[in-house]
Parts: sequence; structure tokens; C-alpha cells
Amino acid sequence: MLDLAIVFALVLLNGCFALSELAIVSARRPRLRAMAEDGRAGARAALALAEDPGKFLSTVQIGITLVGVVAGAFSGATLGGALGRWLAGLGVPTAVADPVGFGAVIALVTYLSIVVGELVPKRFALRRPEALACLVAPPMTIVARVGAPAVWLLDASTNLIFRLLGQTDDPEEKVTQDDVRTLIAEAERHGSIESSEQRMIQGVLRLGSRPVRAVMTPRGEVDWLDLRAGQAGWREMALTARHSLLPVGDGSIDAVLGVVRVRDLLAALARDETLDPRGLMRPAPVVPDTAEALAVLGVLRESKVPMALVHDEYGHLEGLVTPTDLTGTIIGDFGAEAEEAHEPAVQRDDGSWLLAGAMPLDEAAEILGIKLPEPRSYQTIGGLVLHLMGRIPEADARADGLGWRWEVVDMDGRRIDKVLVHPKAPGVAALRRPGGGALER
Repeated sequence: MLDLAIVFALVLLNGCFALSELAIVSARRPRLRAMAEDGRAGARAALALAEDPGKFLSTVQIGITLVGVVAGAFSGATLGGALGRWLAGLGVPTAVADPVGFGAVIALVTYLSIVVGELVPKRFALRRPEALACLVAPPMTIVARVGAPAVWLLDASTNLIFRLLGQTDDPEEKVTQDDVRTLIAEAERHGSIESSEQRMIQGVLRLGSRPVRAVMTPRGEVDWLDLRAGQAGWREMALTARHSLLPVGDGSIDAVLGVVRVRDLLAALARDETLDPRGLMRPAPVVPDTAEALAVLGVLRESKVPMALVHDEYGHLEGLVTPTDLTGTIIGDFGAEAEEAHEPAVQRDDGSWLLAGAMPLDEAAEILGIKLPEPRSYQTIGGLVLHLMGRIPEADARADGLGWRWEVVDMDGRRIDKVLVHPKAPGVAALRRPGGGALER
């Protein structure tokens, strides 16, 4: 019985090493840092081991190897011999009993080592890696100090082989946006967060990666006040304006001098005063169309008026952006805007998609499962189709790109209004444009 207890203890010790290895490796460093700041016992030791994986893995490997060798030798010499003698006592020839007893014991110990010494501990480690890492880190640190010479030799040998193979040091642990999106989707699937919360978080991530030109109100949709329109024109604009702020231009929208509040114009009309847009005008910040949307949010926060004018590299007005444009990416439209807006993406029965030309391309990429080229100068479905075709298309024009076929369904003047998207049919002959997609002729 003592021999069996020793063998089982060795198997359990092997399981402790296996559990420690997977718990430390699987533990997320940000969680360990947070636990260390909260004073969790063992968290700092676990973090130190996780940040030096070479020495830690060498320590674990030494322990597992030694335990395996001792368990195999001890079980074979004691239990194997005892089982062989027992079989010989039953009348089995000694030449057969000894190897059968030895082999049976080795098979049993191997089975226990795999199940009890590897699989079960590792399953436990995967369930609660940070908590178990904090538990096992202090004793593993002691083991690493005791076996420091052997650990140093193994770690140095491993690093030498890595350098001979041209490998650099261990890369720093990074969390990408794809990792965050995957984690959010998993949390929503398990009910940890609501679907509306998931959409808002994804909207924040999209906003952080978009340039301001992807969220601005384009030039063609901007209502503006012309200083040369006179009292009648100013009055009509004040009474019919759809927005609370109006850019003020001197004869042209490219000659914007500032921004006027519509309520100031209406207040002057209510007092029966002569309208004076120049006197009511306020300066508005100007941002380049390549600026990041989040950076523009900071500009708007410091501005005297909640509007920024977006200019291109030639100094021409491309559009304007307000806080509503930015927050709309996160929480969507409100009230009348939501009622007027059409569903940007509708899936049909045959698996194809009907997409709005103004739909942001990153949102469409999530739906279609495509990887967008970087860098790119277009931000919408319409911009992608223009890039693929290299011209202003007509209705029914088609282009192939990114593994899909893009068909223009409807045009609103020169603007692409609706696009039908379906997987590219195999065997379709297409003319490929340099630097672009394939244009069907």
C-alpha cells in the first residue's frame, strides 16, 4: 500500500506542475495586474512568472521530467516486481510473469499520469486561470529558486536555439480590436451584456478607426446661409432651416466665414429687427478630412459652437461634422432621423444583400465577412464601387471585388443609392483593373 501511495503522490505532483503551467500561461496579464493592485495574495508572483515565461517553463519542465522519471522507475521496480511475483505464484512462467507485471504497471501509471496528472489539472486551470495562477505562483517561485542553476541552463540553451533560428524575444502581449470584438460577442452570447450594449461598444470601436470624412455630412447635403441672399433670403432660410446651425458663406459654400445659430435669426425676426448674419456669426473650427473622428470629438468639445468644417488638402469644403454625427455612429439616429432613415442592409432570400450606397464600409465588412484593404481612400459602399469601376456608373453596372459581385441597382443623380451584393459566381470572365477589382464588360 505504501508503494501505491508513493506512486499516486508522484502522479498528483505531476498534476500540480501541469496545472501550474497552464494556469500561468493562460492567465491574462491585465487581470493579474488588477488583482495585484487589489492586494490579491500571489498575484504579483503570478505576474512575475507570466512576464518571464522562459524561466517558468524551464522550471515546470524540470519538475515534470523528474517526477515522470522517478514515477516510472519506482513503479517498475516495486509494483512491477510485486505483480510479477504474484503472477508467478499463480503458475504463470517467470519468463512471462515478470515482463507482463512490469508492462501492466507501466501502462497503469501512464494512464493515471495522463488523466490525473495532465488532463484533469489542465481542465481545472482553463476554468479559472487567474485564481489558480495566484494560488500556485508562490510555491512555483520557490521551486524556480531552488533549481536556479538547472533553470538557467535550460533557459539559456532555449534562447540560444531561438537566436540561431533567427527568432526575436517573446512578443509583448497585445489585445487587438478583433480580440475585443470577439470577447464582446462572447459576453453577449452568454448574457453578460445586453445586445444594445454590444452594439454601442462596437460603435465606439468603429468610431475610433474612422476618419472624420466617414462620419461627416457631405458638402452636397449641407444647408448654408449666403451673405449675398439679402433680407428675404435670410428670412426664408431661418424659417425653413432643418438644422440648428448654419454655415455662413460669402456667395459660395467654399467661402465659409463662420456659423450662425438659427435661433438667433428667429429671435431677431421675433423682435422685428433687421437680420444681420455677420453680427450673429461665430467662428467654427476647421479640421482636415483625414483627421480621426475621435480627435475631432475633442475639437468639438473645446469649440464655442458644436460644429466643425471639414476641408480637403486643397482647402475646399468637403462637409461638416457635429456631435450628433459622431454619436450617431455609436447609438444610432433619434426621432425623425431614425424614421426617415432606411434599413442600410437587407438580406434577400437567395443570400444576397441589398446595401445603401452611403452605408459605412466597415459596417458592411462585418456583415459580409470581408477584410478591407488598408490604407484606402473610400469609406462607403458607394466609394468602394467607384473604386472598383473607376468611373461614375449607370444602373445595372457590375464589378467584382473582395470575393463579391457588386451591382448598382439605383442611382440618385451621380450618387450611388443602392447596391446589390452577392458572392462572385465561379467561372465569370472579368477584366481586372490595375490596383482595383474586376470590371465586367
